[in-house]
Amino acid sequence: MDIVGFLKSQFICHLLICYIFIVSGLIINLIQLFTLILWPINKQLFRRINCRLAYCISSQMVMLLEWWSGTDCTLYTDPESYHKYGKENAIVILNHNFEIDFLCGWNFCERFGVLGSSKVLAKKELSYMPIIGWMWYFLEIVFCKRKWEEDRKTVMQKLLNLRDYPENFWFLIHCEGTRFTEQKHQISMQVAEAKGLPKLKYHLLPRTKGFAVTVQCLRNVVSAVYDSTLNFRNNENPTLLGVLNGKKYHADLYVRQVIHILILSWLTKVRIPLEEVPEDEQECSNWLHKLYQEKDAFQEEYYRTGTYPAVPIVPPRRPWTLLNWLFWALLLLYPLFKLLINMINSGSSLTLASFAFVIVVASVGVRWMIGVTEINKGSTYGNNDNKQKEK
Repeated sequence: MDIVGFLKSQFICHLLICYIFIVSGLIINLIQLFTLILWPINKQLFRRINCRLAYCISSQMVMLLEWWSGTDCTLYTDPESYHKYGKENAIVILNHNFEIDFLCGWNFCERFGVLGSSKVLAKKELSYMPIIGWMWYFLEIVFCKRKWEEDRKTVMQKLLNLRDYPENFWFLIHCEGTRFTEQKHQISMQVAEAKGLPKLKYHLLPRTKGFAVTVQCLRNVVSAVYDSTLNFRNNENPTLLGVLNGKKYHADLYVRQVIHILILSWLTKVRIPLEEVPEDEQECSNWLHKLYQEKDAFQEEYYRTGTYPAVPIVPPRRPWTLLNWLFWALLLLYPLFKLLINMINSGSSLTLASFAFVIVVASVGVRWMIGVTEINKGSTYGNNDNKQKEK
C-alpha cells in the first residue's frame, strides 16, 4: 500500500472528514433556517439560495466518491440523448441494491449540474436527521410515512408545489420502496405469485402508486423518465466504509433503446419521453411492471457478460466538489488545531479528559452514520408478511 492509500485508511483522517462534514453541515442548516424569512417575500430566491446551500453539503459526499475514493463512473448511452441530461427536468427511477447507491445517484446528478436541486421521495424519519434531513426539508423534499392512505394527500401537495420550481431538477425515486435483500425479495415474489405478476430475479416488485402520482403531478413539468440500475464491475459490493477507506470502485451506466424507449441505467439509464408513460393509474402500474421485467432481463445480461453493448462515455468530473470541500476544510481545521494545541499546552487533566470524551463520542457518531447505509442494518420495511400488500 502506498503512503496515500495508507493515510486514507486511517481513522484519524475519517474523523477529520466527518468533523468537516458535521460542522459545516450544521452551519449551513443554520443559514438555511435564516433563509425562511425570504419565503413570504421572494419564494424563488429562497429556492435558488437553498439549492446552492444544499450543494455545499451533498457535494462533500460526492467528493468522497469522486476524489477521495477515485471511483470511476462510465456511462453507456445514446449520444443523441446525452446532450439533454441536466438541461431538462426528469424523473429518475433507481434500483436499491447497494449501500452507496444513493451516493452514486448524487454523483450522477453532480456530473450533469443538478445536484443542488435534485429531489427524492424519502421516508419521514429522515426529515428529523440533522444535516441531510434538515437540508432536504429546505429543498422541499417529498417525505412519506410509507402508509399510502396517509401519504397520498401530502405527497400530491408536495409534488404540486414543485411545478413552479425555478431550477432544473431530477426527481430520484426508488420504486421498490426499500433496499433489496434476499428476505425482502422472497416476500416480494410471494406477492407477485399471489397477484399473478411475473417474478423478478434481481429486483423487488415496484410499488406503483407513488410513481403514478409522481407522474400525474409532474406531467407538465418533467420532460422525461430516466430508468437507472446501478451495477459495479467484478461483482463488487461497495460500501460507504470502503469509500471512506479510499477504496476505488467502478460503476457502469448503460443506455439502450427498447421499443421506442431509451433505457438508461447506472448503472442502466433510460430516457423516456413522459408522454409515453400512461396517465391512468392502472395503466401506469402495468407500464412500470413491464419496465421492471425489462430491467430484470437487462440485469441478467450484465451479470452474464460483465459489460454493456454500447459506446462508453465518461462524463467529465467537475472540480467544484473538491473546491467546496477544501474551502470548508481550510475554514474549520485551523480553529480545531489551534484549540487542540491550547488544550495540550494547558496541561489540565480535566481538559484532556474532556477532549478524549469528545473523540469517543465523535467516533461513535461516525460509526452510526456509516451504519445507516449498511444493508444488514437497513429498514425492515418489506420484511413482514403483513406488509405484503402493495402500498
